[in-house]
Amino acid sequence: MFDVIKGNTALINTLTSLSTKDGVTLGADNYGNAQHWFELSSPSHLTAAAAALKDMSARLSLISGYSRASQPDAEEAPFAACYNFVLDSVIYNITAIITKKEPQVPTITPWFANADWHEREMMELVGITVAHQPNPNRLFLDASLDQGMLSRLVPLSVMMNGACTKDLWERILSSKEGSH
Repeated sequence: MFDVIKGNTALINTLTSLSTKDGVTLGADNYGNAQHWFELSSPSHLTAAAAALKDMSARLSLISGYSRASQPDAEEAPFAACYNFVLDSVIYNITAIITKKEPQVPTITPWFANADWHEREMMELVGITVAHQPNPNRLFLDASLDQGMLSRLVPLSVMMNGACTKDLWERILSSKEGSH
């Protein structure tokens, strides 16, 4: 950790108030670039976080939805969504854990119009429900395919390792054979 926490103090305090007790990490990468992590205590807090970030003129750079299948509490909390914002060269990562009790995240398109694509992609490819998404039309996959099927067929880590083509087809073929 470094001596001075870089970032907007008011924003850090607001995001901390929306986060779990142990869900805040303020730090920097190996090059000294400040990046802060906040795990929201409820997905419903995402709208307050988005409003606070917008009020400070932050920029939404990415949203990543992912399976938590390898986590010990995955049965109760199967998915998560991480929202990456940038403000004054500081990265603010906001994570919403999606649980059986709270099975969706709210849209943040009222604050960040560019969230539309990211949210639709997350709904289509991972199967995460985004409440009140204004344009829930699919981006890539045919409507006959189940939402979230890619996360079931090929884990992101496999895809990122460049091993997806052969693995994807093997999984598709084996799932078809198993369904007969």
